[in-house]
Amino acid sequence: MNFETPAWLPGGHAQTIWPALFSRRNWGPVLAKVRERWTTPDGDFIDVDLQHASSPQRPFVVLFHGLEGSSSSHYAVAFADWAAENDLNFALPHFRGCSGELNHAPRAYHSGDHSEIEWILRKLRHRHQQKGGQTLVAAGVSLGGNALMRWAAEHGQMALQAADAIASICSPLDLTESGKAIGQGLNRQIYTRMFLRSMKPRAMAKLAQHPGLFDAQKMLAARDLYAFDNVFTAPLHGFKNTDDYWSKASAKPLMKNIQLPALALNAQNDPFVPAHSLPQHKDVSSAVTLWHPRHGGHVGFAQGAWPGHVRGLPDAVGGWLIAAAGQAALLKRAL
Repeated sequence: MNFETPAWLPGGHAQTIWPALFSRRNWGPVLAKVRERWTTPDGDFIDVDLQHASSPQRPFVVLFHGLEGSSSSHYAVAFADWAAENDLNFALPHFRGCSGELNHAPRAYHSGDHSEIEWILRKLRHRHQQKGGQTLVAAGVSLGGNALMRWAAEHGQMALQAADAIASICSPLDLTESGKAIGQGLNRQIYTRMFLRSMKPRAMAKLAQHPGLFDAQKMLAARDLYAFDNVFTAPLHGFKNTDDYWSKASAKPLMKNIQLPALALNAQNDPFVPAHSLPQHKDVSSAVTLWHPRHGGHVGFAQGAWPGHVRGLPDAVGGWLIAAAGQAALLKRAL
């Protein structure tokens, strides 16, 4: 698959930053969404934004956002617009603490949170089937895509009970290599600072909520994601340290176990998902399709005349998902 990038937008950094800030993301008005609050199995909560099609039986599209993302992220608006144009039911579940309100439990969310993915997808699938719906597909952006692929690898053929096809978009499927890349050079100055600007205050709010949860001074001293994950993400979610977390949460080493149709889309010029770290055909099962276009940046893929638009991303990925869902139906009948 080759995404045509405008000549006026050269380079991975420009193709990442400009689309997120300035490119057009929808063709029509942004449709109103219904927000539902779900109680999690451990007594916490998540907020899910839902957009309804003309019939509850129409196919269902689920989008898992990236690090510090939400239903307001540029890619989420574009996917919601694509779903509306194609009369598809759409849901964006917010990971814990990402909907604008701090969650209750000490835990937050992380790149390998496949148990949360499992619970969300099964709940949505059950509700969809109760209303007579059949097709449910899911995409995950960046962090959300790694967690989604990690879920598919963890559950093998059983994953088909919860989704018909999945896709990861610009996901750091090798967290160690991506973690190194985002902590160096210009990446450190641009993206690391941007993420920590919201992650550290949220972590400190979590500390106020649960005194003694972690060392405040170490948190305040963190200058990159490696240090942040060492203080917060890894210990709060059962990992020894950042190295243990990045190693165990990465989807790439397990992608040979994926048994439902899956697409992994990564631009080769993504600033902090190095091209050398991307999965190759030898690393994945026959159920996995790999798209490695030369350009696109990190969740950018702007197209068209200035200032560009980002609807090409959901058009391509969403179209693939709906087509692949038909393959999944044949697989399930064969099981």
